[in-house]
Amino acid sequence: MPIQFITPSIISSVANTQVTGTITASQIATVANTQVTGILAVNQGGTGGSYVGQYVIVGGGGGGCGANPSGVGAGGGGAGGMLTGSITLTVGTVYSVTVGAGGAGGSSATSPGSTGSNSTFGLLTAYGGGGGGFNEFYQPKSGGSGGGLADFSYVSSSPPGLGVAGQGNGGSWSSNSIGTGGYGGGGGGAGGAGYSFGYGGPGAITYITGSAIKLAGGGAGGQGVASASSYPGGSGGGGAGGAGNSGGANGSTNTGGGGGGASAYNSGTYTGGTGGSGIVYLSVPTANYTGTTTGSPDVTTNGSFTVLRWTSGSGSYTA
Repeated sequence: MPIQFITPSIISSVANTQVTGTITASQIATVANTQVTGILAVNQGGTGGSYVGQYVIVGGGGGGCGANPSGVGAGGGGAGGMLTGSITLTVGTVYSVTVGAGGAGGSSATSPGSTGSNSTFGLLTAYGGGGGGFNEFYQPKSGGSGGGLADFSYVSSSPPGLGVAGQGNGGSWSSNSIGTGGYGGGGGGAGGAGYSFGYGGPGAITYITGSAIKLAGGGAGGQGVASASSYPGGSGGGGAGGAGNSGGANGSTNTGGGGGGASAYNSGTYTGGTGGSGIVYLSVPTANYTGTTTGSPDVTTNGSFTVLRWTSGSGSYTA
């Protein structure tokens, strides 16, 4: 049975010399006692053709809807989709990485929040969160998690945004109609749907670094009531909704949290919060870690694993 991979450690043990990095043809010839020419395919990081890594991928959060004077708050943005699991990495393969940006908040009630951008690792995609909306003409959007809707009276013709199965949940709608003084619906989060009383949907927790990290919380709906306290975004970076006459808060950076919906109780025009940017984590056994990356990921260790974290733009990991 032919040998498929030759590692530096194998050469070191047979040739009785320290070998790191690239293995040369002359080193192989010394061990094999025969002339070797050509290009050698070498696995520097592992002991076989593949190894298993763990990933967490979060898309960018959706933006919250803006608000005009109406007596009801605008819908919150949905969180970016959250994917977790294991992946078999093939030695020598380059896996591309993209971190999605958060969607912009809407500038008024006639401007729903924008959907966040997708995050990717290889062929895996976590979808951006849907933007928050206002009514049947300015509708919330579906995404990794869906955006919230402002006005209950339109729920039959313009339901809240939907979430992607396995990544997130749908947004909700207000339990009040325009003019009655009430809150917009919360955007969905990775851990649950948005709430009709304005709270953003809860996010989810990962322990990929060894510590608890909350991600992908939905943005809260705007309050729409004078002198009211703002509703909180979902745990995991969701932005708070506006209260009285104020804009929504942004989702937290690198959480994929949805932006908060704005509130315009009786005057002015206010902007919804921008969704939080996404994030990509990869954990691999330190014994297999190659150190070949682009995009300047943060690199830490968790026991016998090396953990990479990409926080913006694009990059790659070579297994």
